[in-house]
Amino acid sequence: MAFKKLAEIAEISEKKGLPMWKVVQEDDCTEQSITCEESYTKMKEILSAMRDADKKYNPELVSKSGMAGGDGMKVEQFNVAGSALVGDFISSVIEKAVKMGESNACMRRIVAAPTAGACGVIPAVLLSYQEKKNVSEEKIIEALYLAAGIGEVLAECASIAGAEGGCQAEIGSAAAMASGALTYLEGGDNEAILNAVALCIKSMLGLTCDPVAGLVEVPCIKRNAYGGVNAVVSAHLAMAGVKSRIPVDEVIDSMGRIGHLIPSCLRETGEEGLAITQTAQDFCDKQMKEL
Repeated sequence: MAFKKLAEIAEISEKKGLPMWKVVQEDDCTEQSITCEESYTKMKEILSAMRDADKKYNPELVSKSGMAGGDGMKVEQFNVAGSALVGDFISSVIEKAVKMGESNACMRRIVAAPTAGACGVIPAVLLSYQEKKNVSEEKIIEALYLAAGIGEVLAECASIAGAEGGCQAEIGSAAAMASGALTYLEGGDNEAILNAVALCIKSMLGLTCDPVAGLVEVPCIKRNAYGGVNAVVSAHLAMAGVKSRIPVDEVIDSMGRIGHLIPSCLRETGEEGLAITQTAQDFCDKQMKEL
C-alpha cells in the first residue's frame, strides 16, 4: 500500500468522490494486480473466517499452559442471565473478544487482525454490530477495507508488533482500526472517522507488552475486550462531534516514537511488568518442572 498518512486516504476520497474504503480497495487491487471482484472475494473470505471462529468457540478447550479457556462462556452466561452492567452491544463486544482471544490461545483458526494477539477486537466489534444493527454483509466488508487501510498506515508509520512497539501497537492498533470501521458503519464522514482513530490511539498510548511466560494469553486475551470497548467509546465520541485536538497522523507518529522509547524489557521480552510477578514466576517454574 502506498499510503503514508490517513489524511492522504481522506484527501483522495474527497477528490475522487469515493468513500475511504473504496480508495483502500482500489489501492489493494493495484498493489496485487487483481480485480475489484477478486479483492472483494478475499475480504469476504476473511469476514467468513472471523464469523466461523466466533461460532465455533469451544468453552471446553483449555490452552496447553492451562491459563486460558472457558472465560468466554462465563461472560456469555453472565450476559444471558441479564446481569450485564452495560448494554447489549457492549456486552456482546466483550464476550466475543474474550472468546476469540481464547480460541487463539487454544490453537483454533482465527484471523490475525492485525496480529494474532489482537485477533479479538475487530471481529468482536464488527460481528456484534452486524448482529445488533442487522446491517448487510456488504457494509461490514466495506468497513473491513477501511480497517485494513488504517492498519496499513499504522504498520508503516508506527508499528503493529508488540515486540517493536509494546501492546499499544497490537491491541491499540486493532482498537483504532475497529473504531474507524465502526464510525463508518454509523454513517460518520471522513473527518469523524479520522477523529475516532485519533481518540482511540490517544487513550492507549504507552501500553506495554508483558505476557506471562511469553504466551499470548495473560494479560493479552482480556486486553482484547478492553480494546473492543475502547473502539466503541471512541466511535461514540466522534459521532457525537467530539474532535481530537491532535490530528490523527500526528497521533500515529507519536505512537511510533513512544513505541521506540518503551524499554525493551516491556516489549514482549518477558523481563518486566506482569511477566515477572511472583505468580508469573511460580507458573514458569511449574511449567519447567513439567517438561
